[in-house]
Amino acid sequence: MENKIEQYLIDLMYTYQQVEQNLWLIDDEEHSLRGVAVMLAEPLVIVRVVVMDAPGGNPLEFYAKLLELNARELVHGAYALEDGKVVLIDTLEYDTMDYGEFRATLDAFSLALTQHYPVLSKYRK
Repeated sequence: MENKIEQYLIDLMYTYQQVEQNLWLIDDEEHSLRGVAVMLAEPLVIVRVVVMDAPGGNPLEFYAKLLELNARELVHGAYALEDGKVVLIDTLEYDTMDYGEFRATLDAFSLALTQHYPVLSKYRK
């Protein structure tokens, strides 16, 4: 039996694959969602994507830009640092998550990846 995550991915007509139980990888260039992982870790649904390597040294301007984007431009999710990578991450509650909320998160990721990456990539090594 499909869970609602897989049903929502089908309804959204995204290109994805289930890589293991409770883990899906969206790789949909048409919707600007490449390498987006969706994981069910009940009671949460975690949506995350690696955006880029974090710049080396002491890039205060870069981190300030991430915080500005979090505050001003991200409706769903936030930028974070993990193992030297900049990630975009959002968490939803599985039991109360509906189609609109799931879609809004992925739409926000798509928008962030297309609009923010050119700004953030200026700080790449």
